Amino acid sequence: MNPNKAFLVIDMQKGSFTSTTPRFDTEGIIKKINILSEKFRTLGFPVIFIQHDGTSTNEFIPNTTEWELLDAIEVKPEDIFVDKYANDVFYNSALQSILTKLDISDIYITGCATDFCVESTIQSALAKDYKITIIKDGHTTADRPHLKAVQVIEHYNWVWQHMIPTKGTIKVLDANTAKDRILCDS
Repeated sequence: MNPNKAFLVIDMQKGSFTSTTPRFDTEGIIKKINILSEKFRTLGFPVIFIQHDGTSTNEFIPNTTEWELLDAIEVKPEDIFVDKYANDVFYNSALQSILTKLDISDIYITGCATDFCVESTIQSALAKDYKITIIKDGHTTADRPHLKAVQVIEHYNWVWQHMIPTKGTIKVLDANTAKDRILCDS
């Protein structure tokens, strides 16, 4: 089977999940990420963990506690790790070259924060003609000054469902549906 799908997990790092930055449904999001990660691995598709490297702003410095993935995230030796340096994972990172090398055309996206790095990465992937599946109950954010986190998540899920794709596609599916359709979708 040609490994043309990849599962992206964006910024599920300790520094983004603190008592001062509570995220919506953290435990539920982690559970869904772990279930989907295992499904991708079982099918021979790569799981790619994205970690923000904020060395330039003196935060999320590699090998510090805040840079580390959350302890409850299940990682396996075959998983791939990519450092990112801006909201858009593709910006100045190794992600594009990894996806090209692995002949990936379909990406499934989860992670944190819905309205920053997840959104920026989706916009960028759409412009790069990927077939995108967003796990609508697999991304999270915090309350914002004018919206609760659940409203931000609902808003972006709606926006993504109504975007006009380029040569690729864009779908917004719940984790259970996505898990059942990984082999069917193309």
